[in-house]
Amino acid sequence: MSFRKVVRQSKFRHVFGQPVKNDQCYEDIRVSRVTWDSTFCAVNPKFLAVIVEASGGGAFLVLPLSKTGRIDKAYPTVCGHTGPVLDIDWCPHNDEVIASGSEDCTVMVWQIPENGLTSPLTEPVVVLEGHTKRVGIIT
Repeated sequence: MSFRKVVRQSKFRHVFGQPVKNDQCYEDIRVSRVTWDSTFCAVNPKFLAVIVEASGGGAFLVLPLSKTGRIDKAYPTVCGHTGPVLDIDWCPHNDEVIASGSEDCTVMVWQIPENGLTSPLTEPVVVLEGHTKRVGIIT
């Protein structure tokens, strides 16, 4: 019987991480505290969308990937739900279309301007109603 030690080799032993520089980070985003089993952000090749705290309903930010650094509290949001937003997801075929699901039992589809938001977006392209329970997962 051999008493040789068996050493497990990790397939990640040659992978090294680097910290992100401050000029590539987003700061001062009020991420929503509503807990649900879904993502709080969604990214596509042009934009980053993050569900944020909002009074009087649900809202989310849509930031161009080129806009990093401190995000102003007055930055325009996408808001139209009467309850907190639970999930968001981008259209895989169009980088300017995003859907949001909320506690108000609706799904809203939004058209984001090509250059990003310059003012709050309150009118969705389509409102999908008829759910009997809150919409927590958008796929």
